Amino acid sequence: MPKPAQYRSGSLIYFQGDPAEKIYILQTGKISLVYQDIETGVDVKDPVQPGEFFGVKSALGRYPREENAVALSDTTVMIFTVPEFEAVAMANSRIIMKMLKVFSNQMRRVHKQVSKVMAKEEQPPADSLFNVGEFYLKNKRFSHAKHVFSRYLTFYPSGKNAIQASKNLEIAEDALSRYGDGKGPGVSLSKSGSGAPAPAAATAAPAAAAPAQMSQKDTEKITKMYYDAVSLVSQGKYQEAFMSFKVIVDANADPEWTAKASFEIGRCMFLLNKFEDSIKYFTNMLTKFPKHSELRETMFIMGQCNEKAGRKDQAVAFYKKIISMGGDDATVEKVKRALSALGA
Repeated sequence: MPKPAQYRSGSLIYFQGDPAEKIYILQTGKISLVYQDIETGVDVKDPVQPGEFFGVKSALGRYPREENAVALSDTTVMIFTVPEFEAVAMANSRIIMKMLKVFSNQMRRVHKQVSKVMAKEEQPPADSLFNVGEFYLKNKRFSHAKHVFSRYLTFYPSGKNAIQASKNLEIAEDALSRYGDGKGPGVSLSKSGSGAPAPAAATAAPAAAAPAQMSQKDTEKITKMYYDAVSLVSQGKYQEAFMSFKVIVDANADPEWTAKASFEIGRCMFLLNKFEDSIKYFTNMLTKFPKHSELRETMFIMGQCNEKAGRKDQAVAFYKKIISMGGDDATVEKVKRALSALGA
């Protein structure tokens, strides 16, 4: 039978990339589906209205989640397994019609986006393909960048961006072999002078170098501020550390340091026993950095926050999610002990 579940404001119901095994109906509250626009890299937020389904396409299609589902207020949902949902839908044509309406609205939004792209005559297909590769490279999705630049060189071997595409392909291959997807130093993009609408020559920055837009002095300042704040944490001065980390995040001058400081902010809130604030900050962090290097530790702390707040079921859900991600590090051992203590 379908089961009701409650989520506090700021909770993540599921993550992008999660296995899709459940289907949800929003009963009360507000939910937003957050994903990244492949062309612009900007976060797109689709609201879910009470009575609407979400998580349907990936569950029925049996492919990983394509977005984060975030509760914007205290929320109640009904959770269906795929067989439960199919049985209910087959017995109630109104549900099928409502689902088709939701899909129709989504398809109209997609059609508008495609129409806008197709209407840009100054953006030939070759340039669009090249820019998609750039987007993946800049966001350290190296396997995707490798594939896109390979396709570009296959279809447009004499294209105006062919030389840069070849260089970018080498960068993507090197970064993938050295660091893996989503890891390693940032990739700086600079103007190429090829005459393309928004071309760039990508160059992998050395591990100790700052992005092109930052001076060495700025980098040193942020680095010192970060480690001074870490020292404050070790001294138990969590509020002071929080303020320093927040300055780094608000400046948003470097993605790597922003990501690191975002994690430390959530940890400081936990250490200050501000569990709801910790969950809120971590939720925002994971929306912006879904492949954060401290993902499992973040989820463990979020589980601890829920446990301290008396929400055992949500704590267990976070812990089991970490176990499902595999690995055998110290975090996983902590999770196993936490689950054992909860009798789960």
